Amino acid sequence: MINPALLTDGYKTGHHQQYPKGTTLVYSNFTPRSNKYAPKGCDMVVSFGQQLIMKQIHESFRKDFFDQPKEAVCNEIKEEISLYLGIDYDVAHFEALHDLGHLPIKVKALPEGTLVPIKVPVLTIYNTNPDFYWITNYLETLISNLLWKPMTSATIAFQYKRVLTEWATKTNPEAKEFVYWQGHDFSMRGMDSIDAVVSSGLGHLTSFYGTDSLPAIYGARKYYGAEGFVAGSVPATEHSVMCAGGKEDEIETFRRLLNTYPKGILSVVSDTWDLWKVCTEHLVTLKEEILARDGKLVIRPDSGDPSDILCGINTKNDPDNRYGWMRWNPGYKGVIELLWDVFGGTVNEQGYKVLDPHIGAIYGDSITIDRANEICTRLESKGFASTNVVLGVGSFTYQYNTRDTFGFAMKATYVEVKHPAESGSPAYTIEGREIFKDPITDDGTKKSATGLLCVEEHDGKIGLYDKVSWNTEDTGLLQTIYCDGIFHNFITLNEVREKLDSYIKNNY
Repeated sequence: MINPALLTDGYKTGHHQQYPKGTTLVYSNFTPRSNKYAPKGCDMVVSFGQQLIMKQIHESFRKDFFDQPKEAVCNEIKEEISLYLGIDYDVAHFEALHDLGHLPIKVKALPEGTLVPIKVPVLTIYNTNPDFYWITNYLETLISNLLWKPMTSATIAFQYKRVLTEWATKTNPEAKEFVYWQGHDFSMRGMDSIDAVVSSGLGHLTSFYGTDSLPAIYGARKYYGAEGFVAGSVPATEHSVMCAGGKEDEIETFRRLLNTYPKGILSVVSDTWDLWKVCTEHLVTLKEEILARDGKLVIRPDSGDPSDILCGINTKNDPDNRYGWMRWNPGYKGVIELLWDVFGGTVNEQGYKVLDPHIGAIYGDSITIDRANEICTRLESKGFASTNVVLGVGSFTYQYNTRDTFGFAMKATYVEVKHPAESGSPAYTIEGREIFKDPITDDGTKKSATGLLCVEEHDGKIGLYDKVSWNTEDTGLLQTIYCDGIFHNFITLNEVREKLDSYIKNNY
């Protein structure tokens, strides 16, 4: 594995020499500064991932730095950085760190599962040993690199859940528990690494139970103490399965699958060739077999505009007949209405149609929060409950993000500098300096807090208080999760889920 001392931006390697002489402490925070580029409705951020990334950082330094021979790891740093900077790089500070045997830092975080306003820090960090003032912001790059993704994905997943819960509350409140399964993680194949699958997939699991990203379950057990059931899915086909059965024999492929899985939910990709033929011919032929089965057959379209495919084409919104379909084409009805035509169902107390429990639909291509809302809106307008469909949330949602989605940044706001004793005085003095950044050329987004920080909740609202004393800094919602190599205030995935569930239950 890579030496963790090299897991940083190159310019960090010289900062230990650049702080004022006598610096003994650097205090920084990690904060979402803006939701300018975030999906609509994401006005707060879900605090999530701090425990995950501190475990990753701790394990990396333990295995690949502290547990390795000092000469080997420090010589590697010296050789690489000397070549990199073109100097004879002094690694005495890394040798001292290795001798210490642990990361001399204190990390505090808002409880995971908390909804946090923009510009309120979710993490603070400072060094606990004056000799290692440089370590705080040396870790900035690594903390930022690891933390923005799980927190961003958890926030976006929660917004999906809010949207789906709102529609379920309106159109089928008896099925609100179904929402836990209505957003299903399909993102793994589109993510840029297995680590990203774990961190983003865990973010998804803070709000939902459904996932096809198996590494996220591993992450839940390793980093959040998950036991027993964590997440689930169902038997499902892909296009290779359908193609292998042959186009002319497609109905027999359906029949073979129904016989292979006589119970439970079975998802079958249905647009390998002609989705509308499946909905209006194959399912009619197989109707009695499907209704006699102890489970649900889920039809999965995989191409086209998700809203149109599921909900049909409103001719008023399609004056140019852009799909080339005449009004008699079944595509104008959409999958949900076509399934209703074949299998029927019930009309609930709210007056919305709910498909027979033996049949359903899922769509998992190019889903976004806006499209999820549009699908639910259009189903409602046609008299169908939103819970008739499951949405596969893929990399189009979870990979098309950056650190700037919520403007995450880690900035120092306080330092302490040791001054030598005056002539004739035996004592030295420690000067605390409240520092900040506020670029005159910026629009205010990059303006940082100042000094020591405290986050408190008053009247149900969470707010940041800066320029506080050390006594005040030690109070409030930020709680220690890591100090000098020891973890504190461990939280489980279920506890995170319960906290987020409480927001949903109190508002929908």
